[in-house]
Amino acid sequence: MHPVKGITLKLCAVMMFIIMASLIKATADHVPAGEAVFFRSFFALPIILGWLVMRGDLSTGLKVNSPMGHFWRGFVGTAAMGLSFLALGLLPLPEATALGYAAPLLTVIFAAMFLDEKVGMFRIGAVLLGLAGVIIVLSPRLSTFAGESVETMQAVGALCALMGATCAALAQIYIRKMVATEQTSAIVFYFTVTSTLLSLITLPFGWVMPAPRELVLLISAGLLGGLGQIFLTSSYRFAHASVVAPFDYASMIFALGIGFLVFDEVPTGTMLAGAALVILAGIIIILRERQLGLKEGRARARSIRTPQG
Repeated sequence: MHPVKGITLKLCAVMMFIIMASLIKATADHVPAGEAVFFRSFFALPIILGWLVMRGDLSTGLKVNSPMGHFWRGFVGTAAMGLSFLALGLLPLPEATALGYAAPLLTVIFAAMFLDEKVGMFRIGAVLLGLAGVIIVLSPRLSTFAGESVETMQAVGALCALMGATCAALAQIYIRKMVATEQTSAIVFYFTVTSTLLSLITLPFGWVMPAPRELVLLISAGLLGGLGQIFLTSSYRFAHASVVAPFDYASMIFALGIGFLVFDEVPTGTMLAGAALVILAGIIIILRERQLGLKEGRARARSIRTPQG
Protein backbone atom coordinates (compact mmCIF):
# COMPACT_ATOMS: atom_id res chain seq x y z
CA MET A 1 0.00 0.00 0.00
CA HIS A 2 1.14 3.55 -0.80
CA PRO A 3 -1.56 5.95 0.45
CA VAL A 4 0.10 9.15 -0.79
CA LYS A 5 0.35 7.74 -4.29
CA GLY A 6 -3.25 6.51 -4.14
CA ILE A 7 -4.53 9.92 -3.00
CA THR A 8 -2.49 11.69 -5.71
CA LEU A 9 -3.92 9.43 -8.39
CA LYS A 10 -7.45 9.98 -7.06
CA LEU A 11 -7.04 13.77 -7.11
CA CYS A 12 -5.71 13.57 -10.68
CA ALA A 13 -8.75 11.49 -11.66
CA VAL A 14 -11.13 13.96 -10.02
CA MET A 15 -9.46 16.88 -11.79
CA MET A 16 -9.64 15.09 -15.14
CA PHE A 17 -13.35 14.33 -14.71
CA ILE A 18 -14.15 17.94 -13.81
CA ILE A 19 -12.19 19.26 -16.80
CA MET A 20 -13.99 16.69 -18.96
CA ALA A 21 -17.33 17.93 -17.63
CA SER A 22 -16.27 21.51 -18.36
CA LEU A 23 -15.44 20.60 -21.96
CA ILE A 24 -18.82 18.92 -22.37
CA LYS A 25 -20.53 21.96 -20.86
CA ALA A 26 -18.69 24.26 -23.26
CA THR A 27 -20.22 22.40 -26.22
CA ALA A 28 -23.69 21.82 -24.73
CA ASP A 29 -25.36 24.78 -26.44
CA HIS A 30 -24.85 23.14 -29.84
CA VAL A 31 -24.00 19.46 -29.34
CA PRO A 32 -26.77 17.13 -28.03
CA ALA A 33 -26.06 15.12 -24.89
CA GLY A 34 -26.28 11.77 -26.72
CA GLU A 35 -23.64 12.86 -29.20
CA ALA A 36 -21.44 14.06 -26.33
CA VAL A 37 -21.77 10.60 -24.73
CA PHE A 38 -20.54 9.05 -27.98
CA PHE A 39 -17.41 11.23 -28.11
CA ARG A 40 -16.76 10.74 -24.39
CA SER A 41 -16.96 6.95 -24.77
CA PHE A 42 -15.49 6.31 -28.23
CA PHE A 43 -12.33 8.36 -27.72
CA ALA A 44 -11.77 6.83 -24.29
CA LEU A 45 -11.45 3.39 -25.90
CA PRO A 46 -7.88 3.79 -27.27
CA ILE A 47 -6.70 5.02 -23.86
CA ILE A 48 -8.28 2.08 -22.06
CA LEU A 49 -7.01 -0.45 -24.59
CA GLY A 50 -3.49 0.97 -24.28
CA TRP A 51 -3.76 0.67 -20.49
CA LEU A 52 -4.82 -2.97 -20.78
CA VAL A 53 -1.89 -3.73 -23.07
CA MET A 54 0.56 -2.06 -20.66
CA ARG A 55 -0.85 -4.11 -17.77
CA GLY A 56 -0.82 -7.32 -19.81
CA ASP A 57 -4.55 -7.72 -19.27
CA LEU A 58 -5.68 -7.59 -22.89
CA SER A 59 -6.04 -11.35 -23.23
CA THR A 60 -7.17 -12.30 -19.73
CA GLY A 61 -8.80 -9.08 -18.53
CA LEU A 62 -11.59 -9.07 -21.10
CA LYS A 63 -13.12 -12.42 -20.25
CA VAL A 64 -16.83 -12.18 -19.54
CA ASN A 65 -18.77 -14.43 -17.18
CA SER A 66 -21.98 -12.38 -17.10
CA PRO A 67 -22.73 -10.71 -20.45
CA MET A 68 -26.13 -9.43 -19.30
CA GLY A 69 -24.56 -8.02 -16.17
CA HIS A 70 -22.22 -5.96 -18.35
CA PHE A 71 -25.14 -4.87 -20.52
CA TRP A 72 -27.29 -3.64 -17.64
CA ARG A 73 -24.34 -1.97 -15.95
CA GLY A 74 -23.61 -0.28 -19.28
CA PHE A 75 -27.25 0.69 -19.79
CA VAL A 76 -27.72 2.44 -16.44
CA GLY A 77 -24.20 3.91 -16.62
CA THR A 78 -24.88 5.36 -20.05
CA ALA A 79 -28.18 6.80 -18.83
CA ALA A 80 -26.33 8.38 -15.91
CA MET A 81 -23.78 9.91 -18.25
CA GLY A 82 -26.38 11.25 -20.68
CA LEU A 83 -28.51 12.78 -17.93
CA SER A 84 -25.50 14.38 -16.27
CA PHE A 85 -24.42 15.86 -19.62
CA LEU A 86 -27.93 17.27 -20.07
CA ALA A 87 -27.69 18.82 -16.61
CA LEU A 88 -24.31 20.35 -17.40
CA GLY A 89 -25.85 22.25 -20.30
CA LEU A 90 -28.62 23.67 -18.13
CA LEU A 91 -27.01 24.29 -14.73
CA PRO A 92 -23.92 26.00 -13.32
CA LEU A 93 -21.02 23.54 -13.02
CA PRO A 94 -20.84 23.59 -9.19
CA GLU A 95 -24.57 22.97 -8.86
CA ALA A 96 -24.53 20.03 -11.27
CA THR A 97 -21.54 18.66 -9.35
CA ALA A 98 -23.28 19.04 -5.99
CA LEU A 99 -26.40 17.20 -7.17
CA GLY A 100 -24.20 14.40 -8.49
CA TYR A 101 -23.08 13.80 -4.90
CA ALA A 102 -26.49 12.25 -4.26
CA ALA A 103 -25.23 9.06 -5.96
CA PRO A 104 -23.31 7.56 -2.99
CA LEU A 105 -26.24 8.36 -0.68
CA LEU A 106 -28.65 6.55 -2.98
CA THR A 107 -26.18 3.67 -3.29
CA VAL A 108 -26.59 3.00 0.44
CA ILE A 109 -30.38 2.84 0.00
CA PHE A 110 -30.21 0.63 -3.08
CA ALA A 111 -27.67 -1.70 -1.44
CA ALA A 112 -30.16 -2.33 1.35
CA MET A 113 -32.99 -2.86 -1.16
CA PHE A 114 -31.27 -5.00 -3.77
CA LEU A 115 -28.20 -6.54 -2.10
CA ASP A 116 -29.72 -7.17 1.34
CA GLU A 117 -26.94 -5.19 2.99
CA LYS A 118 -27.61 -4.27 6.59
CA VAL A 119 -27.84 -0.50 7.03
CA GLY A 120 -27.87 0.71 10.62
CA MET A 121 -29.42 3.84 12.04
CA PHE A 122 -26.08 5.65 11.86
CA ARG A 123 -25.88 5.39 8.06
CA ILE A 124 -29.61 5.98 7.67
CA GLY A 125 -29.19 9.23 9.58
CA ALA A 126 -26.28 10.23 7.34
CA VAL A 127 -28.36 9.46 4.23
CA LEU A 128 -31.23 11.59 5.53
CA LEU A 129 -28.80 14.42 6.26
CA GLY A 130 -27.43 14.19 2.73
CA LEU A 131 -30.86 14.07 1.16
CA ALA A 132 -31.80 17.18 3.14
CA GLY A 133 -28.79 18.85 1.52
CA VAL A 134 -29.97 17.71 -1.91
CA ILE A 135 -33.39 19.22 -1.24
CA ILE A 136 -31.75 22.51 -0.22
CA VAL A 137 -29.79 22.59 -3.49
CA LEU A 138 -32.91 21.67 -5.47
CA SER A 139 -35.36 24.00 -3.72
CA PRO A 140 -34.63 27.22 -5.67
CA ARG A 141 -34.95 25.32 -8.96
CA LEU A 142 -38.16 23.47 -8.17
CA SER A 143 -39.89 26.72 -7.28
CA THR A 144 -39.25 28.10 -10.78
CA PHE A 145 -41.28 25.63 -12.87
CA ALA A 146 -43.97 28.26 -13.29
CA GLY A 147 -41.47 31.02 -14.00
CA GLU A 148 -39.64 32.15 -17.11
CA SER A 149 -38.54 29.62 -19.70
CA VAL A 150 -34.85 29.94 -18.74
CA GLU A 151 -35.68 29.22 -15.11
CA THR A 152 -37.87 26.29 -16.11
CA MET A 153 -35.02 24.75 -18.11
CA GLN A 154 -32.73 25.10 -15.10
CA ALA A 155 -35.33 23.23 -13.03
CA VAL A 156 -35.34 20.51 -15.69
CA GLY A 157 -31.55 20.46 -15.48
CA ALA A 158 -31.70 19.94 -11.72
CA LEU A 159 -34.07 17.01 -12.14
CA CYS A 160 -31.80 15.54 -14.84
CA ALA A 161 -28.84 15.79 -12.46
CA LEU A 162 -30.79 14.00 -9.74
CA MET A 163 -31.98 11.27 -12.12
CA GLY A 164 -28.41 10.91 -13.36
CA ALA A 165 -27.24 10.43 -9.77
CA THR A 166 -29.93 7.78 -9.32
CA CYS A 167 -28.72 5.89 -12.40
CA ALA A 168 -25.11 6.23 -11.22
CA ALA A 169 -26.10 4.68 -7.88
CA LEU A 170 -27.79 1.78 -9.69
CA ALA A 171 -24.62 1.32 -11.76
CA GLN A 172 -22.65 1.02 -8.52
CA ILE A 173 -25.02 -1.72 -7.36
CA TYR A 174 -24.38 -3.66 -10.57
CA ILE A 175 -20.63 -3.21 -10.11
CA ARG A 176 -20.79 -4.49 -6.52
CA LYS A 177 -22.52 -7.62 -7.79
CA MET A 178 -20.19 -8.05 -10.76
CA VAL A 179 -16.84 -7.77 -8.96
CA ALA A 180 -17.42 -11.22 -7.52
CA THR A 181 -17.15 -12.79 -10.98
CA GLU A 182 -15.76 -10.12 -13.34
CA GLN A 183 -12.35 -8.46 -13.52
CA THR A 184 -12.17 -4.71 -13.03
CA SER A 185 -10.50 -4.26 -16.42
CA ALA A 186 -13.40 -6.06 -18.11
CA ILE A 187 -15.97 -3.91 -16.29
CA VAL A 188 -14.18 -0.72 -17.39
CA PHE A 189 -13.68 -1.84 -20.99
CA TYR A 190 -17.14 -3.23 -21.68
CA PHE A 191 -18.85 -0.24 -20.09
CA THR A 192 -17.01 2.01 -22.54
CA VAL A 193 -17.96 -0.22 -25.47
CA THR A 194 -21.58 -0.43 -24.35
CA SER A 195 -21.94 3.32 -23.82
CA THR A 196 -20.42 3.98 -27.25
CA LEU A 197 -22.95 1.68 -28.93
CA LEU A 198 -25.94 2.84 -26.88
CA SER A 199 -25.16 6.49 -27.62
CA LEU A 200 -25.68 5.76 -31.31
CA ILE A 201 -29.38 5.15 -30.57
CA THR A 202 -29.72 8.93 -30.15
CA LEU A 203 -28.37 9.57 -33.66
CA PRO A 204 -31.85 10.18 -35.19
CA PHE A 205 -32.66 12.75 -32.48
CA GLY A 206 -30.67 15.69 -33.72
CA TRP A 207 -26.94 15.00 -33.91
CA VAL A 208 -25.00 17.90 -35.42
CA MET A 209 -21.69 18.39 -37.17
CA PRO A 210 -19.46 19.93 -34.48
CA ALA A 211 -17.50 23.03 -35.35
CA PRO A 212 -13.70 22.50 -35.37
CA ARG A 213 -13.35 24.00 -31.87
CA GLU A 214 -16.18 21.82 -30.56
CA LEU A 215 -14.65 18.74 -32.17
CA VAL A 216 -11.37 19.37 -30.36
CA LEU A 217 -13.20 19.85 -27.06
CA LEU A 218 -15.27 16.67 -27.48
CA ILE A 219 -12.30 14.51 -28.45
CA SER A 220 -10.34 15.95 -25.52
CA ALA A 221 -13.26 15.11 -23.22
CA GLY A 222 -13.14 11.49 -24.37
CA LEU A 223 -9.38 11.22 -23.89
CA LEU A 224 -9.57 12.82 -20.44
CA GLY A 225 -12.46 10.56 -19.50
CA GLY A 226 -10.40 7.49 -20.39
CA LEU A 227 -7.37 8.76 -18.49
CA GLY A 228 -9.53 9.68 -15.51
CA GLN A 229 -11.00 6.17 -15.41
CA ILE A 230 -7.51 4.66 -15.41
CA PHE A 231 -6.25 7.00 -12.69
CA LEU A 232 -9.36 6.28 -10.63
CA THR A 233 -8.98 2.52 -10.95
CA SER A 234 -5.24 2.70 -10.24
CA SER A 235 -5.74 4.79 -7.10
CA TYR A 236 -7.45 1.85 -5.41
CA ARG A 237 -4.40 -0.32 -6.04
CA PHE A 238 -2.27 1.85 -3.76
CA ALA A 239 -4.69 2.79 -0.97
CA HIS A 240 -7.84 1.45 0.64
CA ALA A 241 -11.15 2.75 -0.69
CA SER A 242 -11.92 4.42 2.65
CA VAL A 243 -8.71 6.45 2.32
CA VAL A 244 -9.18 7.76 -1.21
CA ALA A 245 -12.99 7.95 -1.44
CA PRO A 246 -13.37 11.25 0.50
CA PHE A 247 -11.22 12.98 -2.11
CA ASP A 248 -14.13 12.67 -4.54
CA TYR A 249 -15.42 15.82 -2.90
CA ALA A 250 -12.38 17.79 -4.01
CA SER A 251 -14.31 18.03 -7.27
CA MET A 252 -16.43 20.77 -5.68
CA ILE A 253 -13.33 22.93 -5.20
CA PHE A 254 -12.33 22.39 -8.81
CA ALA A 255 -15.90 22.96 -10.01
CA LEU A 256 -16.17 26.25 -8.11
CA GLY A 257 -12.88 27.48 -9.55
CA ILE A 258 -13.59 26.45 -13.15
CA GLY A 259 -17.19 27.64 -12.94
CA PHE A 260 -16.10 31.09 -11.77
CA LEU A 261 -13.05 31.54 -14.03
CA VAL A 262 -14.35 29.92 -17.23
CA PHE A 263 -18.14 30.21 -17.13
CA ASP A 264 -18.50 33.30 -14.90
CA GLU A 265 -20.68 31.33 -12.48
CA VAL A 266 -21.07 32.58 -8.91
CA PRO A 267 -22.57 29.97 -6.54
CA THR A 268 -25.43 30.97 -4.25
CA GLY A 269 -25.31 30.60 -0.49
CA THR A 270 -28.18 28.10 -0.66
CA MET A 271 -26.31 25.90 -3.12
CA LEU A 272 -23.13 25.97 -1.00
CA ALA A 273 -25.05 25.16 2.19
CA GLY A 274 -26.82 22.22 0.59
CA ALA A 275 -23.59 20.95 -0.98
CA ALA A 276 -21.84 21.14 2.40
CA LEU A 277 -24.53 18.93 3.97
CA VAL A 278 -24.30 16.39 1.13
CA ILE A 279 -20.50 16.28 1.38
CA LEU A 280 -20.64 15.90 5.18
CA ALA A 281 -23.12 13.03 4.85
CA GLY A 282 -20.96 11.32 2.23
CA ILE A 283 -17.85 11.52 4.39
CA ILE A 284 -19.78 10.19 7.41
CA ILE A 285 -20.92 7.19 5.36
CA ILE A 286 -17.38 6.54 4.10
CA LEU A 287 -15.94 6.67 7.62
CA ARG A 288 -18.71 4.42 8.94
CA GLU A 289 -18.14 1.85 6.20
CA ARG A 290 -14.43 1.91 7.00
CA GLN A 291 -15.20 1.30 10.67
CA LEU A 292 -17.53 -1.58 9.81
CA GLY A 293 -14.91 -3.01 7.45
CA LEU A 294 -12.27 -2.95 10.20
CA LYS A 295 -14.66 -4.70 12.61
CA GLU A 296 -15.45 -7.35 10.02
CA GLY A 297 -11.76 -7.86 9.33
CA ARG A 298 -10.99 -8.32 13.05
CA ALA A 299 -13.89 -10.75 13.42
CA ARG A 300 -12.66 -12.75 10.43
CA ALA A 301 -9.14 -12.83 11.85
CA ARG A 302 -10.44 -14.12 15.21
CA SER A 303 -12.46 -16.86 13.49
CA ILE A 304 -9.35 -17.98 11.64
CA ARG A 305 -7.26 -18.11 14.83
CA THR A 306 -9.98 -19.90 16.84
CA PRO A 307 -9.79 -23.71 16.52
CA GLN A 308 -12.96 -25.17 15.07
CA GLY A 309 -14.75 -28.21 16.42
